Amino acid sequence: VLLVESGGGSVQAGGSLRLSCAASGYTYSRYCMGWFRQGPGKVREGVASIDSDGKTSYADSVKGRFTISKDHAKNTLYLQMNSLKPEDTAMYYCARAGICRGPHRRPTEYSFWGQGTQVTVSS
Repeated sequence: VLLVESGGGSVQAGGSLRLSCAASGYTYSRYCMGWFRQGPGKVREGVASIDSDGKTSYADSVKGRFTISKDHAKNTLYLQMNSLKPEDTAMYYCARAGICRGPHRRPTEYSFWGQGTQVTVSS
């Protein structure tokens, strides 16, 4: 299993970024996937997840601003981030769990992780 994130960068508050996570090494469409972030001195937190049926779940802090999605043909997971705030600054990671139903945003539920991509939002 290999997960490779890209798309991070530096933006001003109010801007947008789209993160990508290219997945390989397994039957992509069957597993629960998630985006996590970890800011300086903070614990890793679940941002969004998408389950085996395609149902999505979001942390309250990003609801209405972030959108998680999958492109099955490209074996890629996305996180569209709009209206970014300085508090969104963090290293963002994609991760894969097993086959699952419902919200899954706890890091302990995930077995495979990418290397992360940095997002920095300036005020």
